[in-house]
Amino acid sequence: MHKLKQLPKWVKTTCPYCGTGCGVEAQVNQDNSVTIRGDESHPTNLGNLCSKGLTLADTLVPEGRLTECYIRGQVQSMETTLSYVASSFNKVIAEHGPDAVAFYVSGQLLTEDYYIANKLMKGFIGSSNIDSNSRLCMSSAVVAHKRAFGEDAVPACYADIEAAEHICLVGSNLAWCHPILFRRIKQAKMANPNLKITVIDPRRTDTCDITDLHLAIRPGTDVALYNGLLEFLDQENACDLAYIAAHTEGFEEALKSAYQSTPSWVELAEFCNLELDTMLDFFHRFTDIDKTLTLFSQGVNQSSSGTNKVNAIINCHLATGRVGKPGASPFSVTGQPNAMGGREVGGLATMLAAHMDFTPESHALVSEFWQTDKLATHNGAKAIDMFDQVHQGKIKAIWIMGTNPVVSLPDSDKIQQALLNCPLVVVSDCIAKSDTIACADVLLPAQGWGEKTGTVTNSERCISRQRGFLPSVGEAKADWWLLAEVAKRMGFGKAFSFDSEADVFAEYARMTGFKQDSLPRGLDIAVLAEQDYQQHQPMQWPIHGDKSQARLFTDGQFSTPSGKANFIPLYHKSAASEVCQDYPMILNTGRNRDQWHSMSRTGLATKLNGHMPEPLLSINPQDLSERGIVDGSLVAVESLQGKLLVRAHATVSQNPGELFLPIHWSRQNASAGAISSLVAGHTDPLSGQPENKYTPVKVCVWSHSSRAALWSQRRLQVAKILPMVDYWVERRLEQGFFYYLASVAEPATFFQQLKLALHNSYMTKQVDYENAAEQKYRFAMSFQGDSKDSLDISLMVTPANDVDDDSWLASLTMLTPEVGLRATLKGEAEIPPSRMICACHQVTEYDIIQAVEAGADTVAAVGGCSKAGTGCGSCIPEIKRVMASCDIAITLVS
Repeated sequence: MHKLKQLPKWVKTTCPYCGTGCGVEAQVNQDNSVTIRGDESHPTNLGNLCSKGLTLADTLVPEGRLTECYIRGQVQSMETTLSYVASSFNKVIAEHGPDAVAFYVSGQLLTEDYYIANKLMKGFIGSSNIDSNSRLCMSSAVVAHKRAFGEDAVPACYADIEAAEHICLVGSNLAWCHPILFRRIKQAKMANPNLKITVIDPRRTDTCDITDLHLAIRPGTDVALYNGLLEFLDQENACDLAYIAAHTEGFEEALKSAYQSTPSWVELAEFCNLELDTMLDFFHRFTDIDKTLTLFSQGVNQSSSGTNKVNAIINCHLATGRVGKPGASPFSVTGQPNAMGGREVGGLATMLAAHMDFTPESHALVSEFWQTDKLATHNGAKAIDMFDQVHQGKIKAIWIMGTNPVVSLPDSDKIQQALLNCPLVVVSDCIAKSDTIACADVLLPAQGWGEKTGTVTNSERCISRQRGFLPSVGEAKADWWLLAEVAKRMGFGKAFSFDSEADVFAEYARMTGFKQDSLPRGLDIAVLAEQDYQQHQPMQWPIHGDKSQARLFTDGQFSTPSGKANFIPLYHKSAASEVCQDYPMILNTGRNRDQWHSMSRTGLATKLNGHMPEPLLSINPQDLSERGIVDGSLVAVESLQGKLLVRAHATVSQNPGELFLPIHWSRQNASAGAISSLVAGHTDPLSGQPENKYTPVKVCVWSHSSRAALWSQRRLQVAKILPMVDYWVERRLEQGFFYYLASVAEPATFFQQLKLALHNSYMTKQVDYENAAEQKYRFAMSFQGDSKDSLDISLMVTPANDVDDDSWLASLTMLTPEVGLRATLKGEAEIPPSRMICACHQVTEYDIIQAVEAGADTVAAVGGCSKAGTGCGSCIPEIKRVMASCDIAITLVS
């Protein structure tokens, strides 16, 4: 008998992107390719994945990986590099003290990585200068939870979505940022047509596609709105006085502040930029529907008063007793895959570990557990303060792990300068190039997703395993291993003698249960230390025996000394920088639907690059008209901190005077670089979270003469070989790279500059075409040694106002090189280019229009023809807009 060929095994892991925490199954095939699918057994997503999760296999490429160690640009052995880092840290500590060293970590690290980083810095170096990029996404919620509940504990769970009768989304574009949760809400709405959905957001985002009430609130007025709601609840006798008396403290003071700060309903509505009826509809809805679930995210947190905004929401839930009840809780939705896990192990400068703070009791407990006499005694520098101290020269050595602060932190030009001036910058990462890596003295190769293994905790406190299924690339190691090896070489070997991730997790799990009788904490997973790490199934903490707890505070007992929750008296506070005559517009920043952070991973997946190939400035048509700006043209956006060139995109989703820019582009893929270079370093005084949602700016026409589109089979170092270009953006394609270019030079001059620079750089064979009368120029070239019919670079230069004439070049990317070379000279191609609408199934706007013209008159029918909208569903609002733009009469139903 022939032996049956064994099929590759599916490995259960988790998605490395947002805080939803979706389960993923990965299979390595016989040809070493990887297949990805959603894990149907994972309680979070039940097999569903968004466009980013579905394309994870496309990011598992060797291109761009950091595979070796470097010291000041020279390749070194792992042993030499680890020893150099350890000795350098010891020298800085000996000369300047432990606070001269800092770690800046990431919500994309695994819990085991976070635990070792925190233990080394706080427990043995003796400083609390460890902070995370999670400071940028949920630290305001952390402080608000601790103020209200006594512990950073999210009381809700995802099952509350199905249990709720009213879901209120505040400062959260769930459709783009957490698509699987958005899908769950849509399905809950279909199952329960009586489910009410409210969106409170200055922008009309695609999340509003499922709402029946949208409050386009004035940016920054959340506290005023929720104080008004608290007063309304009192006036309507809707407060649960029995619950308040038995389980809370401070109600009278909070209510008094609400009355003192709330004018008449008419004045409050005007202050919040709302129609009176709309505001009162929301007040009545919150009052009348007991099962109200409030989900909030960065739109609330990223503010100089973010903590107060969260507490304002919590105050209203406490007043109605809606905490920890099915379908009724405040629910912080985190932005990063393991922001919650990092909080649990103390990966922020303002906490110790295992939800313990710098109290004498906690300090003694952690010192005893870690067997150290060097434990830090007070808070360290939060993210913005940390890099200020680097800039000032107080911090002389910093280790940055798995994050890109030169792109993500406010006032990013200052961050870059701080790192360039710092005596020692160590970066451990899986990628070889980033704006931060360009500032590094030492590079350590870290494992990437698919190689690393450990645990993550999602927004609902569910701990899941992330498992490796690929061998490490080059010398790449787990972050926890790199940290532990440096710790050993610093002289702390006994405390860091871990053999595996399982050993690290077991120690952390035991720590959560250590002396719970003398110092009770809600976080308790000690039982997991004795269970099989490899077989761990998704479970929410706290965990006792084999049972996990879906909701917290269900009995009205909280983690405060009194056991009661705290109301917080609150007053509206203006943004740190207000608009003025010179900077009259408010800039908001956030994510795109298909991209993640600075695109170092999602940018590798070409399927994700078609939806928004350039950073677009969303702006109301009225604002464009007042400034004489043409939709689709390049504009200058300027703040006190910096100036950028971006492309204007007219949309009524923005209120007049308000703007939106995505965060994903950097100096690696655009001249515009980091959007954060516009944002000031203002922070919430309690949480240290930056005010990324409110930057005063001005917008004006950028006068330029030429625009160009360039396709290259190979990636170009644009900044190096084309320094004459004033504006450029790179887009990765299935075949090659596409570049949008612009210049102040006249088209004929710009064309000659580009042609000469490309020829000098690559010594190529070339053909070109010129129409001087219309100032239109085309050019094609192939690299020396290639066949005469191959196409390596195509270029077209036109006047700046010729906005549609590069359509032929965009379509070249869909042709064979031979056909493309001939099409370059013709200036035409057979396939019309079109914007990507559905990234999951690669369906363009043109495909949808063709489906409509063929008779598809519903979203479901379009999906049947093209599969558009049948993946994660986050593109359905755009499918509806495309259908509505068609001349054919259609029915817009989902």
